Amino acid sequence: MIWLVLVVTVTAAGAELVEIKQGWVKGVRAEDGNYTMYMGIPYALVDKENPFGFLFFLSGIFEAVDDTAVCPQRNEFNNELAGTLDCLHVNVYVPDTITDKKLPVLVWIYGGAFTIGFAGRYVYGPKFLVRHDVILVTLNYRVGPYGFMCTGTERVPGNQGIKDQLLALEWVRDNIQAFGGDVENINVFGQSAGAMSIEIQLLSTQEKLFKRAILHSGSVARPGIVIQPNKDTPIKLATRLGYNAENLDDALDFLSNEDVLKVINASTSIRTLFRPCYENSFLQYPLNYHNDQIRSTDILIGYTDQETLLFHLHSTTEDLQASDIFNETINIFNLNTERYARIMRRFYIGDEEITESVRWEIINYHSDFTFAYPVHRSVNKFLNNGQNVYHFIFSYSGGRNFIKVRQNVTEGGAAHTDDLGYLFDMELFDSNPEGTDKIMVDRMTTMWTNFIKYGTSTSDPTPEPSDLLPVRWLPATRETLHCLHIDSDITTSIRPDHDRYALWDLLFKLFE
Repeated sequence: MIWLVLVVTVTAAGAELVEIKQGWVKGVRAEDGNYTMYMGIPYALVDKENPFGFLFFLSGIFEAVDDTAVCPQRNEFNNELAGTLDCLHVNVYVPDTITDKKLPVLVWIYGGAFTIGFAGRYVYGPKFLVRHDVILVTLNYRVGPYGFMCTGTERVPGNQGIKDQLLALEWVRDNIQAFGGDVENINVFGQSAGAMSIEIQLLSTQEKLFKRAILHSGSVARPGIVIQPNKDTPIKLATRLGYNAENLDDALDFLSNEDVLKVINASTSIRTLFRPCYENSFLQYPLNYHNDQIRSTDILIGYTDQETLLFHLHSTTEDLQASDIFNETINIFNLNTERYARIMRRFYIGDEEITESVRWEIINYHSDFTFAYPVHRSVNKFLNNGQNVYHFIFSYSGGRNFIKVRQNVTEGGAAHTDDLGYLFDMELFDSNPEGTDKIMVDRMTTMWTNFIKYGTSTSDPTPEPSDLLPVRWLPATRETLHCLHIDSDITTSIRPDHDRYALWDLLFKLFE
């Protein structure tokens, strides 16, 4: 049902009031740009009686001025436990655009290995994107056991975090007109687990709630991302917390009444994955890329050139030998691990011993396995389904590379998350970039917003050549697989890293 809405602007105290079905939402003017922020708007509440399962709804009037709520997790910045189940909020950032036309909408879904993440401005500031006359929405969703405990039962079927995202997207669809947004032009973008979540939404049995998708550094084509349900997980958690559960329901009853941060702490110390899972009524096995819902969605997709840079950059010879990355990764394919690990090792490092001298080759191998090749595989699956796909590789190393700056790394290309500093205004960086960093911010935000603004039957990140965007970004095809390389200069190529991916193609054929 589409809710009737009314936009009302009130100039008192520099705030804006917007009326949606749930009531009046009071925003606050931004101090760093010409836009208004509506933050922390609840789109649902977690059922305290069953916090691992379904949701119920909230109605009321909101002071939308606080974006600090996070869902229960271990904080990635200081390793402390934090969060509350009262976390299912959206933040809406609206530019001061005087126009009769409704504005395109970009909805951000954060990454974090399905165990961490939040939607606040500390990392995902709106300043750079909203100046392109688009509305930015960021959302919180449950992570860890509260978002991805999967028992395959009616009580806790699984995929709660992704269902949170879907509910938030329904809220956007039903309310964004009140903020001046175009309900026919709602688009999603996400990174890592956020990108995987979007791909799962496309593959699920649920109604598609967006027009286009931008996927950074994440693909469910990677083995082990979507898992089978596991009824033992709640019992393991309860046991870890000192409770001897008689059965699954007994364990869930105990966990539902336990302190959420104690549950999070226990979840990080048991050998259990909290990830999306196969669920008959939501996400069926095997994953089906051949459906009309996917076919009608334009995709912009890519990765950074050295995704796992920080995993191995400072590893010693002893570290590299102890981890045995070739056997560790190939083991997941359920093939002859020793044989195929030997083949992959020889391809990437030849007959060299695993020492610090082959660190960069190991970074390439691990990046290919974890992110680059799975994304490449998704690109081909999308193309085989007849989709319009734009492919990119981000390799720029500058002053806003998120993970490299945080870890004080100056070597190498772009690591996992390094591209995000050129889309979002982050507390870590100066909010007014200069030099080549400013050019990169302008390029990235222009192409990303062009993708949702231009085109009729297809989208177009580079509709017209310019000094900022001198290269035409062509969509990929099955024959050419065009790719845009985003560095200090932007260039194009056809079938990047074809020799490496051809070998992975053979391995995946054996796996399937």
